Formats: sequence, C-alpha cells, structure tokens
Amino acid sequence: MLCGPLGESAARLLPGVDDVITWAAPWEGVHAPAVAEADVDGLLARLRAEAFDTALILTSFHQSPLPTALLLRMAGVARTGADSVDHPGRLLDVRHRRLPGRHETEAALDTAAAMGFLPPPGDDGRLRVLPPPDTVALTGNGPYVVVHPGASAPARAWSPDRCAEAVALLTEAGHRVVVTGGPDETGLTRRVAGGSAVDLGGRTTPQTLAGVLRMAHVVVCGNTGPAHLAAAVATPVVSLFAPVVPAERWAPYGVPHVLLGDQHAPCADSRARHCPVPGHPCLDEVTAQDVVRAVQKLLKESA
Repeated sequence: MLCGPLGESAARLLPGVDDVITWAAPWEGVHAPAVAEADVDGLLARLRAEAFDTALILTSFHQSPLPTALLLRMAGVARTGADSVDHPGRLLDVRHRRLPGRHETEAALDTAAAMGFLPPPGDDGRLRVLPPPDTVALTGNGPYVVVHPGASAPARAWSPDRCAEAVALLTEAGHRVVVTGGPDETGLTRRVAGGSAVDLGGRTTPQTLAGVLRMAHVVVCGNTGPAHLAAAVATPVVSLFAPVVPAERWAPYGVPHVLLGDQHAPCADSRARHCPVPGHPCLDEVTAQDVVRAVQKLLKESA
C-alpha cells in the first residue's frame, strides 16, 4: 500500500497488506510539502524497483486520482484504475464512476470490483483491522463507554465542555467511561475525563486504541479516525457528525450508530476545517443528555 504519513499507521492495521510505502504527496494533507521537497524521483525509483503490475487508486469523493496515476504510469505500472470524474486521457485503464451518494467504503469496493478484484466468499465488505491486543491493563475490568473528544479538524469536534458534561452524566447513569486521545491531546482528555473517567490521553498506539475500542460497549466521537476504527472492530458509535462533509458518505460504516448534529446547518458540504458559523451550532446544540440517550439506545439494541 502506498499512502501518506497520516495514513501509515492505519495502513499497517489492515489485513492482507504485505508492505507499506509512505510518501508525502504535494497534493495531500493540510501541510503538504512543496513539489521540490517531495522527492518524486525517489518515489519513482522505489516503484520501478518493485515492478508492480497493477495499481488500484482509492480517493475520497472530492480528490482526483490523476496525479497519482501519472506517477504510477511514469514508474512503469502497466494497469491502473480509479474512481474519476475527470477525463483521464491515458492515465487510467479502468475509469470507474461511483454511484451518487455512495458511502466511501462502498465506493472503494465498487472501484476494486470494476478492476476485477471481488471480495472473497464470506466477506461481507465491512471494515476490518488485524486482531488488536488485549488492553484490559489500560482500561481496567468491566464494561465501559469510550468518549473520544478530539478531531484533526476543529469543525468536526464537539466542545470540550459538552464532552466533559457528557462524561459526568454517563458516569451518573452508571456507565464506566474511558476517554481517549492522541499525544497532543492530553490536556483535552484530562479536562474531559475530570475525576470520574479513565484518562488514556497519549497512552495508546493505533493498535492498542483498536483494542480499547473493540472492548467498549459504545464509542462516542466525532467524524474522525476512531469512529471508523470503532466500526472496523464492530463497536457501535454515537457519531457527533458535523455536516461539513456528507454523513451519507462518511458516517460509521456497517455498525449500529446514532447520528447527532444538524445535518442541514449552513456549513453543510463546505469541507471547512474551522467552523464558518459563529457558535458552532451544528454540534454545540447537541446536549450531553442527547448523548446519554443515544448511548442507552445503542446498548438496548445490542442487548
């Protein structure tokens, strides 16, 4: 798998991936390198040395696969395919057009099928990762609910005060709560956990986070990586979903979930990283009580 630095840890969690090539592309990410800094020649040399036969390019609905396709052609890859609305010229052998409103997971599977790569018998197409480790030493014994307050894009995050209130109300309702977050979110997780929740901020790797999410009864988080990691380990999700991207494409896939947030707010489909509407109403009008009710609904359904 060829991916950017932000995708490397996720790529290494995927079943069936033999190797990961990490390259920071000038057209990806918020802090993409300049073209001169990207070492295109080094990437081409690596790809030529590997002598790949076929490339399946997977992109989001708003990304073009053609820059990657051009590099793959230059590296000698004989057959390439992708989902593309742009005319590909000679860059793609298989140009797939996704169905309107298709979830990103389904669109990727459809593109693979168009290339001739069908799921094996018994594969239902749900998200999966390699079996995660036992994480009881981190979470302690007994059932729990995970609250993940952070998000890489501020527009997709519920406010810390609301998260802290939800943790307190979940605890009062008899739930044990585990708060998760990355190494740069320890201040946030400490604040949200308060004195009642287990604070795992900065204490998990992607592999151990998968284990923590797998053993949770419900995960509460925004539209961010852990929501999809929770889906990959078959854990229900309360999704605090800012409509800056459409939920029909990016909601947790293949697991029971409750979608919270005004999906018709003025920021809808803006792809904004920072909320363009004062007060962040699409999410901050969601109350802690709404989250508790959603958790209880998912627990009742799973029981």
